[in-house]
Amino acid sequence: MATAIVSSARQVGRLTNAARRLYSDVYPKITTHYTIHPRDKDPRWKDINMERIAEETDILIIGGGPAGMAAAIRARQIAEEKGAEVRVTLLEKATEIGGHILSGACVDPIALNELIPDWKEKGAPLNTPVTSDKFGLLTKSGRIPIPVFPGLPNYNHGNYVVRLGHLVRWLSEQAEALGAEVWPGCSGAELLYREDGSLKGVATGDVGIAKDGSPKDMFERGMEFHSKITIFAEGCHGHLTKMVSSKFNLREKSEPQSYGIGLKELWEVKPEHHKPGLVEHTVGWPLDKNTYGGSFIYHLNAAEGEAPLVAVGFVVGLDYVNPYLSPFREFQRFKLHPYVKPMFEGGSRVAYGARALVEGGWQCVPAPAFPGGCLAGDTAGYLNVPRIKGTHNAMKSGMLAAESAMELILSGEATHDKGVVPTTYEDKLKESYVYKELKQVRNCRPSFHTKLGLYGGIAYSAFSTLVRGKEPWTFSHGGADHAKLKPAKECQPIEYPKPDGVVTFDLLSSVALTGTNHEADQPPHLTLKDDTVPVKRNLAVFDGPESRFCPAGVYEFVPLETGEGERLQINAQNCIHCKTCDIKDPSQNINWVVPEGGGGPAYNGM
Repeated sequence: MATAIVSSARQVGRLTNAARRLYSDVYPKITTHYTIHPRDKDPRWKDINMERIAEETDILIIGGGPAGMAAAIRARQIAEEKGAEVRVTLLEKATEIGGHILSGACVDPIALNELIPDWKEKGAPLNTPVTSDKFGLLTKSGRIPIPVFPGLPNYNHGNYVVRLGHLVRWLSEQAEALGAEVWPGCSGAELLYREDGSLKGVATGDVGIAKDGSPKDMFERGMEFHSKITIFAEGCHGHLTKMVSSKFNLREKSEPQSYGIGLKELWEVKPEHHKPGLVEHTVGWPLDKNTYGGSFIYHLNAAEGEAPLVAVGFVVGLDYVNPYLSPFREFQRFKLHPYVKPMFEGGSRVAYGARALVEGGWQCVPAPAFPGGCLAGDTAGYLNVPRIKGTHNAMKSGMLAAESAMELILSGEATHDKGVVPTTYEDKLKESYVYKELKQVRNCRPSFHTKLGLYGGIAYSAFSTLVRGKEPWTFSHGGADHAKLKPAKECQPIEYPKPDGVVTFDLLSSVALTGTNHEADQPPHLTLKDDTVPVKRNLAVFDGPESRFCPAGVYEFVPLETGEGERLQINAQNCIHCKTCDIKDPSQNINWVVPEGGGGPAYNGM
């Protein structure tokens, strides 16, 4: 009897072990990051020194884009005007300032005029004033021109075509000349709080962690930055902004943010195809009428001896419904249109990149201030979608954030011991053109949600522009983008043309142009709350949309070694920090966190 029991127990043990092996084969461990697997429960971290060096500053700015740099400049300007000793510190995750910046970009100089009136004399890289505007509706084989009149949101005379990364780099030089401290290669990874619950500051990411989540011999703890006021200017869908918004419930009275993904290439084109200052936009093909999106083609001035340069890009609203849609491949297909293709024939593609952008507007703006800090720029959602512009609003909001922060610091209300709310910031925003612009165009983007799709949206947007947004109603975006995706069985797969290597290209050769680089031996920063969800739900229900919505080939479903079924493989080294996965994942299982400082793309004037 005893022998039978022992034998039975052994058999159960073998079956259990076999089941575990089978489960681990089908659902292998992917995520090793400490945000999912806490270190206090990992014996490998038991004797590791976890103390951090702390720095104190008056104003801490997270993010070195237009909003962050404008905030740093304005804070130091006020400090000089008042003769006050105020330390302003800016943290930027890119190794070089501007290295993670990607935008069209056609910039309204209104905020720059206010911030640095003599920017021309100081050599700001705004070298291409807009000379002409074009807008058109593409059909499969043709183009229907749509007039662009003064007063319309997309009228661009007086604006400048810029390489935004270069402008940001110049702004950084102005900030440092005024005495601001700029720390590139420093990723804000954690939020720090005071005992009263207010924000105390930010800790940068640790370095020297192996891919399996264990400490390396070279492990070093990140630094703590304690501030009186922290301004978050992380850009679209900021990692820390997500956490601070949740902590202080900043989205309690706003709709979920709505997003798009913008993909961009820089091309050296033949001189006969180059028209410096031309700004052109299209809607329609290759997208269907119910998928929001469109293109931009901007012709930049070429310096003497330089090749003629054209920026071309394509934006797809992330509220699209078909899981088979690939934004990257839609962009490549767009370039095959008979109106577009001749421009790039005989040319050479020199750069590629992609970035998510905020499209929700007025309805989706969170509360901008909280105990210890505030939000500025795209991380708060201040992009004007009908104008296809956000840089001016980002800069203006950064300036207003700095003014509110300086009021509290100079009055002595803001200290390191207690957190205060910069309440005047929201008042300043409401009185500025930032909120006025967003309110005026609030119904344009959601008007594309009707059964008429693109055509209804264009018609309604024309009406709303005519009445200057004074209609007494406000449309809703109808929920979060990730919830809009339909099951694969309800949708038709999309057949895309193969890349020709001349005008259209494959994904991996495109990613190579981004210069993206990450330390290989570190935990993937694309974390999964549950490693089984990609196969159990995303693949089973939506046919693995992450393998298509990612513009860098990070997510890939590969066959299991057994030959039966597939598993998710994350190629984290490819990540170009666009944040699309965190936004569009239908299960909201992906959480993008910062990699080791300096990792990511290395854009040059994108």
